[in-house]
Amino acid sequence: MTLVQGLDYAAVFIFGLTGALAASRAQLDIVGFLFLACLTAVGGGTLRDVLLNRDQVFWIADPGMILSASVAAILVFFTAHFLESRLRTLEWLDALALGVAVPAGVGVALGMAQSWPIVLIMGVATGTFGGLMRDVVCNELPLILKKGELYATAALVGAMSALGAAMFTNDSVVILLVCGVTTFALRTGSLLFGWCLPVYKSHPPKQ
Repeated sequence: MTLVQGLDYAAVFIFGLTGALAASRAQLDIVGFLFLACLTAVGGGTLRDVLLNRDQVFWIADPGMILSASVAAILVFFTAHFLESRLRTLEWLDALALGVAVPAGVGVALGMAQSWPIVLIMGVATGTFGGLMRDVVCNELPLILKKGELYATAALVGAMSALGAAMFTNDSVVILLVCGVTTFALRTGSLLFGWCLPVYKSHPPKQ
């Protein structure tokens, strides 16, 4: 198993947990859990692979990815009621998944010798698109669109840090570790300390 495959597996499982937690909050049945977990788990990676025109979408090349997301769904189905706050748990797991998925997207793009704008876009897309689909299906405001949230920004800066690290080393482990730590640290800061971007405020027209 390659490093990128390992990151994909980790992202799929953790994002699967968040999808299943969203299903529990919506009080869906087991089929709903499986659907939402798998949708969240593979959404970002699917978009990445389709846009990059890879030989096969990652979960088609390795159906074990779907099994991993399904296991996450079943696990949450039987344990979610033990959690004190499913929303808070979802947010923290989502932060962890973001810190894994962004390096996976960056790693795939770098491995295909893509230009730096494409590397950035693939990192952000892989990290955010699954959660976006999850929130839209559950009829909730996507995290990526919440006022000032360091979500897409965390993914973008994480991907940029990978490009910065690549200027000093060719070690893919170091490059993707820098990416993941930066992404997770920024998202964690948003959750713990309220780090956010300034938001647009309209002003009343002058009379």
